[in-house]
Amino acid sequence: MPNLRAIETFVKALEGGSIASAARQLGISPAAASQNLARLERELGTRLITRTTRSLALTEAGERYLARVAPVLDELEKAQSDASLAQGELHGRLRVACMAAFGRHILAPLLPAFKHRHPLLSLELLVTDRHVDVLKEDVDISLCYRDVLEPGMSVRPLTEVPRILCASPAYLIQHGHPQVAEDLLQHDCLLYRRERDGRTMRWPFFRDGRRTDPPLKIAAIGTDIDTVTALAAAGGGIAWVGAFVARLHIQEGRLVPLALKPAGRRQKGQLEFRAETLDFFACFRDRKYVPAKVRAFVDFLLEALPEHPSLKRLPDHAG
Repeated sequence: MPNLRAIETFVKALEGGSIASAARQLGISPAAASQNLARLERELGTRLITRTTRSLALTEAGERYLARVAPVLDELEKAQSDASLAQGELHGRLRVACMAAFGRHILAPLLPAFKHRHPLLSLELLVTDRHVDVLKEDVDISLCYRDVLEPGMSVRPLTEVPRILCASPAYLIQHGHPQVAEDLLQHDCLLYRRERDGRTMRWPFFRDGRRTDPPLKIAAIGTDIDTVTALAAAGGGIAWVGAFVARLHIQEGRLVPLALKPAGRRQKGQLEFRAETLDFFACFRDRKYVPAKVRAFVDFLLEALPEHPSLKRLPDHAG
């Protein structure tokens, strides 16, 4: 009877699209993964996979075998996860993907406390703003904001992050404080472009109740929000960023949070800049079953995030 490791290699290779992906998921070398597949095919007496230079293709026998063993392997993984939680100790690896700034400013400071609760759990962090294929990259849970949620994923709300306009004291001395939304059109604006899809994050301008994109005086665009924030702190212009990214700059006097005067009596065609939050979610690939280690991690975040100092609302300052 084929050993479980060989079956795991077969299933993971098909899920991830390559033998190298299976090896990475299982923590073995690509050569060992290839040997596992060869041993499995030898023991079964049939070819399961046709290998090309770029992809793997199932043979007819491979399709039938995958259909039978993949659900069994999935159930075994679920049983192992639940058994470890029942014993009070989580084992194995938890692979977390998250947006870069959230990982740096929010997640990393929290992880030692989670690790202390579950010392036998091994953590792997994939901190990036690019698109992450949770299946191919074997990610257990991904943390991302609303604009980049993917259809078909099971999600759970985590936290709402205030977003603020901010600029350096030197910039404001030289260019003045914007008072109303229309004033922003005359200022140097620093924008963030998402690396995962190339789209520039729209500022929340509205006119007559409809979102609009007035012509901005764009000084620079960056694909890393910390870099955009640092550029603002150096006097490069006005940025609109998550408060947790700007907090340290504000505390140390390099940035000033800005508040526009609220619109008075609305006039037709008046430009508005509305407050919006950056809403973060935990995303899982399996709607029906969430492994015990993932449930424990989400419960920890829901407990810890409300107390995180970087998520407290900052005071606004009008010029």
